Amino acid sequence: MRPQASAKGFADLLAGFRDKLDRALAVWLDAKRDEAIAAGSPETLELIDGVGRLATHGGKRLRPALVYYTYRACGGSSDDAALPLALATELLHTYLLIHDDIMDHAEVRRGLATAHALFRDAHREHALYGDPEDFGRSVAILLGDLSQSWAVELATGVAAGAVGSRELARAFAAMCQEVIGGQYLELLVAQRRSASEEELLRILSLKSGRYTAERPIQLGALLAGAAPEVLGALSRYGTAVGEAFQLQDDLLGMFGDAGTLGKPVDADLREGKFTFLIHHALAKATPGQRDALGTALGNPDATAAETAEARRVFSETGARAAVTAMIDERLRAARAALEGLAPDLAPDGRLFLEGLIDYLWERKQ
Repeated sequence: MRPQASAKGFADLLAGFRDKLDRALAVWLDAKRDEAIAAGSPETLELIDGVGRLATHGGKRLRPALVYYTYRACGGSSDDAALPLALATELLHTYLLIHDDIMDHAEVRRGLATAHALFRDAHREHALYGDPEDFGRSVAILLGDLSQSWAVELATGVAAGAVGSRELARAFAAMCQEVIGGQYLELLVAQRRSASEEELLRILSLKSGRYTAERPIQLGALLAGAAPEVLGALSRYGTAVGEAFQLQDDLLGMFGDAGTLGKPVDADLREGKFTFLIHHALAKATPGQRDALGTALGNPDATAAETAEARRVFSETGARAAVTAMIDERLRAARAALEGLAPDLAPDGRLFLEGLIDYLWERKQ
């Protein structure tokens, strides 16, 4: 199959799945609203709607789609079994995004005001007592906690009825813990303004390789009862595509389109996110180029001219090309891992996994 056809097949499958997940999410939110009303807890409705506002507004749905289509690829056929687990990964992601926005002091997510900004502004609008910023952050923390509790509720319910319940529960718990560990290390190196290559590779693995793809793929495969050798190959594939996806996001966050991203271009630079792009640039930069990077990195008040100059440094030092090469290496590794499995995978699931690689190749362009 030509890459363009494979990528289109992937896009069609993702769109079809997104519709299914959105319907499942709407049913879940309605049920939670009914529970809150029955419990005589109308204030909880505000929290439910706060989570639902972000969860229902856009998002690629890649992680839950990987759960679903890996389950299908490994012979699973029950949407009633797969969709709750897929929804658990999406609600886990919603929780992490809400808390991530607090840590990044972000004002926009998916084209909407972030949760803490929304409730900060509501505090001001209603002339409440206390600090609006503190109120906004506090409510956003609660929203994230609520979304995470739902994710655990769904995953626990699926694991209880699955054949490999212990392995499934362990994989979901590991995904939660790993991404938090990766987030802490990313926060730490941003504050230090320095990182070893080994530390950056660990962040890439924990926050992206495992969280974005490897663990969701494992969840789908475990739910379907996949053999250990299939699980191993799928894990190698997942690590590679997950890391490639994040490296592309780092490039898009610096050189992409703000409308497509749903947040300002160069936001990562202003926030001080220490990525491989920064690492490679600093390794090759002249003193003047280091000064240009230092002026913009971690500076929320950096001017457009200062961030543009920093972006030029990424190209001039070869950092942009170095990250592109890292992406290419990982996409080749993902294809190699999948090729040996292709005959053993069901057609629609195989098409999705193959198409994701081709989609990432096209996205890179």
